[in-house]
Amino acid sequence: MTEIQELVSKQKALFKAGKTMTHTFRNHQLQKLKDMLKRNESNIYDALKRDLNKSSYEVLMTELGFLYNEIDETMKYLRGWMTPEKVKSPTTHKGAKSYIYKQPYGVTLIISPWNYPLHLALAPLIGAIAGGNTAVIKPSEFTSHTSQLIEKMVKETFEAKYISVVQGEKEVSEALLDEPFDYIFFTGSTQVGKKVMEKASKQLIPVTLELGGKSPCIVDSDAKIQLAARRTAWGKLINAGQTCVAPDYLLVHENIKDQFVEAFKKEVELMYTENPIENDDYTKIINNQHFDRLLAYLDGENVIYGGQSDSSKEKINHTLIDNVDWDSAIMQEEIFGPLLPIMTFNNLDEVVDHVEHARNPLALYYFSENSQKQEWVIKNLSFGGACINDTIMHLGNNNLPFGGIGTSGIGSYHGIHSFEAFTHRKSVVKQTTSFDLSFRYPHSKIAEKVLTKVFKK
Repeated sequence: MTEIQELVSKQKALFKAGKTMTHTFRNHQLQKLKDMLKRNESNIYDALKRDLNKSSYEVLMTELGFLYNEIDETMKYLRGWMTPEKVKSPTTHKGAKSYIYKQPYGVTLIISPWNYPLHLALAPLIGAIAGGNTAVIKPSEFTSHTSQLIEKMVKETFEAKYISVVQGEKEVSEALLDEPFDYIFFTGSTQVGKKVMEKASKQLIPVTLELGGKSPCIVDSDAKIQLAARRTAWGKLINAGQTCVAPDYLLVHENIKDQFVEAFKKEVELMYTENPIENDDYTKIINNQHFDRLLAYLDGENVIYGGQSDSSKEKINHTLIDNVDWDSAIMQEEIFGPLLPIMTFNNLDEVVDHVEHARNPLALYYFSENSQKQEWVIKNLSFGGACINDTIMHLGNNNLPFGGIGTSGIGSYHGIHSFEAFTHRKSVVKQTTSFDLSFRYPHSKIAEKVLTKVFKK
């Protein structure tokens, strides 16, 4: 614990010295981060294979590729992001110039989860570096090989007083949360997110919380069924469903349910063969605890496809569960695995009632060819982000903020939104000294007349 206190103290001293404030420094650190990843690519593939059995395809698509793209874009636009924004000044401020400056918070804490252990540890770090902060990263203890690699890479690349990795279990996280950080960025479950926010509130530390929830996938009667099935299966089975924005449950129009289910089965088998458990590219469940948790959801349920498992490999085949309702155990919390419950609807009003059972999901997916119904869903349902006629892909656009609402999160990031997450927009008025408007002062004879004219136009 003393080591943590000393680390935070040294980072505060470095930040106070102003070393992180220039564009040159930040850009150089981002380049070092990119070079670090390139030097260690083979080690990264190996660590993620050992922790989660991730295929090279998944590592490139969901971990490394995203980071390379994000670093490149940040370096390209960082100077412009850092430049103070000039804004209009009202009539009452004649002679003044008004600006918004982008102030780094200072010493930041990044707590990352196990499901995308590289991506979700380093993507926030890109924003922290770009914003001019220092950072302490707490990676997940569940992905030991990747966490150890992150610590090694960071130690070899950056000074500890600038960026450092602290490993450990629950007690270490709690000790970190007791420190006077200037900003906390947490990715994980809603339950743990509440505890992080509670701890932060005691010191009034601002937070970004990237959480989760039960993200619905809605397939309407006019959807292109084969395409909807393919894109839903892809979004659900990436990382074996261990994704915060994976389709959590299916709401399919009852007129096309049987067609969709058959199409879905075919798409799963095209991507992962008839028995994904035997496919070496199929991601495993993170550990025995989560493996057993997922299998418990199947007790007493109507499994219509899949359901096979192998405890020695910690793998579960993709599973469709029919005739569930909101009293089912599987509908009580985010699934975070390759199980997909199915419910049906007849009209969109019923969909609203369903989504309200687990309101404010992190993501929502709607398949329909009707643009009016698409707009209705977008405007009448609350969610963090959405895809129309697709799944997951909104995460790949760095121009879009990624984040939740309510129980699915607070704040957003990606692209410029990462820079904004790690900076305070500081308001500054630069007033002229060439003249002084007398009406602002109480003794002015014309003050009330002028103010009345200004404020009662």
